[in-house]
Amino acid sequence: MRQIIVIGAGQAGASCVAKLRNDGCRDRITLIGAEPVLPYQRPPLSKSYLMGEMALERLYLRPQAFYDDHDISLRMGVAVTGINARAQTVSLGEETLEYDALVLSTGSVPRRLPAAVGGELNGVFVVRDLADVDAMAPRFQAGRRVLIVGGGYIGLEAASVAAKLSLEVTLVEMSERILQRVAAPQTSDYFRNLHRAHGVDIREGVGLDRLTGAGAVDGALLSDGTRLDVDFVIAGVGIAPATALAEVAGLEIENGIKVDAYGHTSASGIWAAGDCTSFPYQDGRIRLESVPNAIEQAEIIAQNIMGADKVYTAKPWFWSDQYDVKLQIAGLNTGYTDVVSRIGQGQTASFWYYRDATLLAVDAMNDPRAYMVGKRLIEAAKTADPAIVRDPAADLKQLLSA
Repeated sequence: MRQIIVIGAGQAGASCVAKLRNDGCRDRITLIGAEPVLPYQRPPLSKSYLMGEMALERLYLRPQAFYDDHDISLRMGVAVTGINARAQTVSLGEETLEYDALVLSTGSVPRRLPAAVGGELNGVFVVRDLADVDAMAPRFQAGRRVLIVGGGYIGLEAASVAAKLSLEVTLVEMSERILQRVAAPQTSDYFRNLHRAHGVDIREGVGLDRLTGAGAVDGALLSDGTRLDVDFVIAGVGIAPATALAEVAGLEIENGIKVDAYGHTSASGIWAAGDCTSFPYQDGRIRLESVPNAIEQAEIIAQNIMGADKVYTAKPWFWSDQYDVKLQIAGLNTGYTDVVSRIGQGQTASFWYYRDATLLAVDAMNDPRAYMVGKRLIEAAKTADPAIVRDPAADLKQLLSA
């Protein structure tokens, strides 16, 4: 009987072990996680869980009984200290485990503000895991002043929760606009207007010079010379793939743990899935930070461990919830040359990205039909007539039969 070890108990790791058992794998399976809790879903952390609308038990991907019933050994709250790829062993401090197949699903780590600018002061937080959110949640009280550094989706989601709870929210983004790295100006405009309508003070083209305080943060100096009084700070300045263990094991790294189309790393018997990986996509390589990618890639790897020999073909999609707006994104907008806007009633809108005549991606706000149609077109490598897209009276479904 083989021993399969999965390191990283996030969405990818939990999906991998569940798929193995559900598809009939009878090998020994061990799932190792650094956090002392059952595997849980992360997207609600910065939304409903932070708002106090979701209990901890509802975060769990599966109850303890699932792992017990499926003979999956959980090692939660355990740090992996090393991997010997040649000997095929994993070190947990003084304990050594042998493996026949090893899956790395170590996820990603948040970029933190440097100590030189006050990043280590008490009251400075990131939003990545349960402990982060539990630590900051008591500070979300009406009238408190919070500074959010970074205008990406994590920062904007935290801003929406803070504004809904009647905090005074200031968000600074050093780029010329929020969401600049991931979205077109039209989407940036939409969310800037949405947040300002809820009282968020958004300052673009302004960076953080340094935080102030004796032990605990009490203020911030911005790059334009402004000084703010703050009660706490949330840094949403991006994430990086968690590759430390892979590097120690001598695995090839390329914007994450480099895997082939089947999920193999550069070492025999070691696979990798989720945020920590870069993999072949079209004519290049990408790394996707998304729940759907983590699940789908991990499940393909589980099947391949059992001998399926399946290629993973990513179908990128994402979402974000802010106030009463649900953003759904289909595809990747990299290299777009044009954006076609479809403006509906109220807060309904969608922005369609093209490279010349090729449809690349769709950002849909409170418009599930636009998202659904766009996703199906992109996955079928079809385009969308811009004249139909921009006409709010036109039925988008006609694009599917074009």
